[in-house]
Amino acid sequence: MAEILFWIIIGILIFDFVLERFLDYLNTTRWSDQLPDEVKGIYDEEKYRKQQAYSKTNHRFGMLTSSFSFVLILLMFFLGGFAMVNNWALSVSDSPIWSALIFFGILLLTSDILTTPFSIYSTFVIEEKFGFNKTKAKTFILDKVKGWLLGGIIGGGLMALIIFIYMKTGEMFWIYVWLVISGFSIFMAMFYSSLIVPLFNKQTPLEDGELKQTINDFANKVGFKLDNIFVIDGSKRSTKANAYFTGLGKKKRIVLYDTLINDMEIPELVAVLAHEIGHYKKKHIIWSLILGIIQTGFMLFIFSLAIDSPELSQALGVEKTSFHIGLIAFGILYSPLSSIIGIGMNVFSRKNEYEADAFAAQNYDGKPLANALKKLSVKNLSNLRPHPAYVFFHYSHPTLLQRLKALREEKTRR
Repeated sequence: MAEILFWIIIGILIFDFVLERFLDYLNTTRWSDQLPDEVKGIYDEEKYRKQQAYSKTNHRFGMLTSSFSFVLILLMFFLGGFAMVNNWALSVSDSPIWSALIFFGILLLTSDILTTPFSIYSTFVIEEKFGFNKTKAKTFILDKVKGWLLGGIIGGGLMALIIFIYMKTGEMFWIYVWLVISGFSIFMAMFYSSLIVPLFNKQTPLEDGELKQTINDFANKVGFKLDNIFVIDGSKRSTKANAYFTGLGKKKRIVLYDTLINDMEIPELVAVLAHEIGHYKKKHIIWSLILGIIQTGFMLFIFSLAIDSPELSQALGVEKTSFHIGLIAFGILYSPLSSIIGIGMNVFSRKNEYEADAFAAQNYDGKPLANALKKLSVKNLSNLRPHPAYVFFHYSHPTLLQRLKALREEKTRR
């Protein structure tokens, strides 16, 4: 049985790699040397050529990085890498908690070190070449160190708690772990922007002036109590622009990138904010959180049925059953189902984006929102013509052309 599981795992890894490369290939069939009719009025000839070059460069680089990761994980399976790391961890401590922390610590740190050259090239060569990069070497290094520390403290702390619960409660552990993870998810939804983001970026309240007053006037008009509008120094790392809504209840806040404020007119900025407020008014934040919690509970339940199976550990070359080895094997075996759920979540997310756009159009104005979306796409050199199959599998947002069409239809209905 262990050998069968081993080959099923290998089959899943190969299928996933081939599928992703096929989807990438489908995107390449949409490349064009001439400015397509559907993007005229958004891209000009020069900007479109730059976008196509950016897509092609990222495609080639993505093929290299994904192939490297694929070969690396296959070697771990065929050469007994997981069993070797497990032996190292057990040589330090035979405690289920400490051996798991050491095991995952070695894997994650080694993986990050091996892939760091790719991150460096992406940031300081590709992004630099196309005018996006603003990251300094010091910032890059500090981000890495902070990421390791946060991963060790938060990720390690959660893993230790989960294993402790498993040791104390046995087969019903999944319920207690589900409650813990759900509580943590809610906590992070409320406090992520005030606790984690400041470790990497500076957030400052939007200064008084016409923009803030216009935003507040709109928020009052739609009955949205808005106490916190922040500007984040996104230009510290990139020229790309964005905005997002975060938090729950009194902890909710809207965050604007400084690059967004610099590039847009006030009506366009208010339209973007109207879209974000639409997510809150339509309860998208709450429903996404609830669905995420349900998904986690389902996964943990399935995991609880398999965790005590010695075949999971033996599939990775480890004779003695252990929580962390079983978790690795289960994670890959569960990935096809996780991918299907992920597709469903993307469909749900794209529906939410249409609804938030419609809210902005109905309660503010669709024209400045359309202009803002165009500016964002051009500024970020977004691919306006991705293959529909790639969109179906991976996009959490509709494409720009789909959103513009929906906004035009919304205007016609009104």
